[in-house]
Amino acid sequence: MAFEFKLPDIGEGVVEGEIVKWLIKPGDAVTEDQPMVEVMTDKATVVIPSPKAGKILETRGNEGDIAKVHEVLVVIDAEEEAAAPAAPAAPAAPAAPAAEASPATPPAAPTLTVVPEPVDPASVRPEPASQPTQISTEAQTPGRKVLAAPATRRLARELEIEISIIQGSGPSGRVTSADVRAYADAKAAAPAAADRVTMVPYAQALPSVAPVENEERVAVRGMRKKIWENMARSKSLAAHFTFVEECDCSALVELRSRFNANLGPDEDKLTYLPFILKAVMASFRKFPDLNGHVDEASMEFVRRRDFNLGIAASTDRGLMVPVIRNADQFSLIELAAEIKRLGDAARNGTIGMEDMGGSTFTITSLGKEGGIFATPVINHPEVAIMGIHKMVKRPVVVDDQIVIRSMMNLSLSFDHRLIDGHVGAAFTYSVIRLLQSPDRLMMEMA
Repeated sequence: MAFEFKLPDIGEGVVEGEIVKWLIKPGDAVTEDQPMVEVMTDKATVVIPSPKAGKILETRGNEGDIAKVHEVLVVIDAEEEAAAPAAPAAPAAPAAPAAEASPATPPAAPTLTVVPEPVDPASVRPEPASQPTQISTEAQTPGRKVLAAPATRRLARELEIEISIIQGSGPSGRVTSADVRAYADAKAAAPAAADRVTMVPYAQALPSVAPVENEERVAVRGMRKKIWENMARSKSLAAHFTFVEECDCSALVELRSRFNANLGPDEDKLTYLPFILKAVMASFRKFPDLNGHVDEASMEFVRRRDFNLGIAASTDRGLMVPVIRNADQFSLIELAAEIKRLGDAARNGTIGMEDMGGSTFTITSLGKEGGIFATPVINHPEVAIMGIHKMVKRPVVVDDQIVIRSMMNLSLSFDHRLIDGHVGAAFTYSVIRLLQSPDRLMMEMA
């Protein structure tokens, strides 16, 4: 008998998701727990497995379509149902129609493999459009079906805007949060014409690039699409400025070596990152505005009292930002273990949604490939991000003498709407002083 598998609840507050990639097709035989489809929500990309073994009869929706929670996603000819013995029938009773047959016991909710939504703070950085968004006076049909993420619909409700009259700038006409905010701005600027104003995205006015020979075109979907949207949102909303300074890590190198010498053979060696996190959190106490985020809708700055540090992790799917929650409550060794746990989980695709989102400050590092400096993109709606660069030995002048020191650059980007230049610089130097005098850092941690 055909079993209709409905899209399950895939996160608190999630009512729909984009079909990123089908992993099966009609006619395929599947086993229980075999991955069937990747679905992307505002929070994560989840790989949904088959609840039963059987044959795929039908898949509903194409890649790029929006699937609603509790709507039929896949129809399966389930083996256990087909093989189940029929219930004894009364001698005189006619056979029951197939549609009225008792269904098998519903399967337990499938275990979802979660791949976190990316926020790519330091790699691809699309520039914001230099020309203003154009406005069309032709309104869309109120009440029409539109493509939009749950967060975008929530923003429209908060701004008391009928989302169906907004023309979307995303793929397939999807309405984005930027479209909603742009419409709200236009409505405020021209209240008399607000009900018939629709935003026409600047991208639609650009000429299409004609296909040529010897090229390959790849649709931007799934995680890369989220990176695209998040980077464009950050660059178009936050007023970025970057401050770069060098840090003499020679004393930190010696301290870390002493600490690692005292660790047991079964304990993970400390990297420099736990020390850097401790220096950042100690500096937050002097500069609390750096630990927070922006509420764009209400034009408010939200200063956070808890320290939830995002640590950018490079994976095959893109750069992700797992979060260490209440990081100030961890020891150096515990921080090192948590950093390793989150990085491994992000790279192998097993990280849970509870470890994603809600960061108050982000740190990104490329290790030995970190280069000299960068202009990292803020993990919006945060107000700052720190980029860590490679540590190298080079000659520097100390007390009028040329000596060899272990030097490392720090690149910090700030949202200039809230963080003034002198505040960003003072925060940076606070972190550097603690890293250059790790004994002082140990006292700040006590």
